[in-house]
Amino acid sequence: EYIDSYYFNQVEHIRFNSTVGKFVGYTEHGVKNAETWNKGSELAQELGELERYCKHNAAIYYGAVL
Repeated sequence: EYIDSYYFNQVEHIRFNSTVGKFVGYTEHGVKNAETWNKGSELAQELGELERYCKHNAAIYYGAVL
């Protein structure tokens, strides 16, 4: 699971969760930004990071856990 969180003043505003597959906002400002980011290129960038980093390294970490 890939999670990318954005905080300001120790409050989480936005989170990308690979299980959900989109940005989710937790504050009023975060919800507005999440809606915009889900429609723009930011979502494609996060999905690219999921493919580049998580799926590539999942087999390595899974083997180490077992």
